[in-house]
Amino acid sequence: MTTRLILGAAALFAASAASADPMVFASWGGTTQDAQAEAWAAPFSEETGTQVIQDGPTDYGKLTAMVEAGAVNWDVVDVEYDFALKAAEEGLLEPLDFDIIDREKLDPRFVSDHAVGSFYYAFVLGYNPMHLTGETPDSLSDLFDTETFPGKRTFYKWSAPGVIEAALLADRVAAEDLYPLDLDRAFAKLDTIKDDIIWWSSGAQSQQLLASGEAPIGFFWNGRLAALEQDGMPVGIVWDQNITAADALVVPRGAPNREAAMRFIAEATSAEGQAKFATETGYAPINLGSPELMEEDLRATLPDSQTATQINADLAYWAEHRDEIGSRWYAWQAE
Repeated sequence: MTTRLILGAAALFAASAASADPMVFASWGGTTQDAQAEAWAAPFSEETGTQVIQDGPTDYGKLTAMVEAGAVNWDVVDVEYDFALKAAEEGLLEPLDFDIIDREKLDPRFVSDHAVGSFYYAFVLGYNPMHLTGETPDSLSDLFDTETFPGKRTFYKWSAPGVIEAALLADRVAAEDLYPLDLDRAFAKLDTIKDDIIWWSSGAQSQQLLASGEAPIGFFWNGRLAALEQDGMPVGIVWDQNITAADALVVPRGAPNREAAMRFIAEATSAEGQAKFATETGYAPINLGSPELMEEDLRATLPDSQTATQINADLAYWAEHRDEIGSRWYAWQAE
């Protein structure tokens, strides 16, 4: 009798879980979202019975419009961390449930009341040795040296931490003096190579530009270079003065499946979920227990092992000045 009751309860639980409403996860697409689906969504669905529908790419205008219209159909969204801080101030996000999400296990640099890091990454100088002759680059200043390293160079198109800091560092601004950002000085430095820049707007595009040699040198997310290496392409990576930033997981205000969203984030930020994602992508985990679950050789290639000259972008500064920097950035690009 007791065994029958237990089995019956288990069957009811399984049936209930299997019939749970699906939730929607929006991210940036490409190999990163593929890894998120494998490392986070698949085990979450297996454990809870909740189907995770993949959507994207992340679009801040769309997220804002959904919330303001009261017609939200995204439950969890992967966004840049500085955007998350700004969106929380503007009332666009649900507060996270830290009774479900284990806040104490997460890197405190990437935790707020409304967002937790999904991963953190480094902007690094990368180059294709097959399309460079002579010397090989070894510092950010080489990005701006078109005489020694001729050819196009590629940078991230969108206004975000990374490129402005790199321009200032290449112009001999000390790391401890980066903030507040001297935009006049940064744009003056970028002016020196403006005609030689090809902008990449997605990680996949940055890989194509480097692999083809169309832009044999540039500034990249480290994980995209790691993926090229895994595919057997020779890639040069310069970790000196790598600049870190992070993505974050957020729940839009009014998300239709809020509880499932919190449990999904708990899975995504677990030690196991973060370790698996880092292994697949080359990005660093934000769960403090993840490194011990990863192979030592792999850990040595991640941003959290490249700290000697590492510079952490001031994401709170970017959140506060996001609109101001963005307006000037896009106006300069259009000149």
